[in-house]
Amino acid sequence: MHARPGTRHLRSAAWAAVVVLGSSLALSAQAQEQGLPLWEVGLFAGALSSPAYPASSERSTRALVLPTLVYRGEVFRSDRGGVGARLLHTDDTELDIGFAASLPASSQDIPARQGMSDLGTLIEFGPRLKGTLARPTPGSRLRYELPLRTVLEINNGVRTQGFAMEPELSYEVRDVGAGWSLSTNASLVLGDSRLNQYFYGVPADLATPQRPAYTAQAGLIATRLTLNASRRLGPDVRVFAYVRAESYAGSANAASPLYQQSTGTSAGLGLHWTLSRSAAKAEN
Repeated sequence: MHARPGTRHLRSAAWAAVVVLGSSLALSAQAQEQGLPLWEVGLFAGALSSPAYPASSERSTRALVLPTLVYRGEVFRSDRGGVGARLLHTDDTELDIGFAASLPASSQDIPARQGMSDLGTLIEFGPRLKGTLARPTPGSRLRYELPLRTVLEINNGVRTQGFAMEPELSYEVRDVGAGWSLSTNASLVLGDSRLNQYFYGVPADLATPQRPAYTAQAGLIATRLTLNASRRLGPDVRVFAYVRAESYAGSANAASPLYQQSTGTSAGLGLHWTLSRSAAKAEN
């Protein structure tokens, strides 16, 4: 994926979003650890590959080297679940304001979108309810997450692109042989009509014989199954990897000419190196 040429402010915003994403990726490996520092500063290096957008036959592959900032405050947190402001917290339930980000895609790299607007950097934020359903063993837990996010696009300005929901169920296990930690997540990605129009809509003035005009509907975008694995290589270094399978079967917009395939995969491999950490510990 590429930012549009000559748009310096877009590139800056995109990289800011990627730093947030890098922090979330690096911290995803640290679920359930106790007595962690209040803050950590580090470096993330890795490579990611995913569809250019849901149901696209084109892929985006990118290598990243990013600074990361972790903060585990009572209210503001950058931790396993991403970046957010925690509003309510008990032993098994949290309500917070969560954030997410995704990289832009250039339509010139996607044949089906030739002549259409680029897909910009997406910043998502909104309330998120998280909780623990069960703890089968001392080192495992079954969790749920119910986020509702407004979606902002940064692309020659900032504009709203609708709302997204991604209810998720996850199972996490730590210390699985040789220090590995594993988690698996199953989720549904749903968008309102505006967000789905952003991905799948074709305005009449951009229609071609091969790409007829199309107005998108609200509903299912994808069903996801993700496997995460991580292992600490020392006090300051952790390696992690993930693979994700996506099914677009049942998509509300399978009739769109921009809907190109019914399945997709994503994968990533990375290394996180902690450069500095606080002596003070996070309370929880």
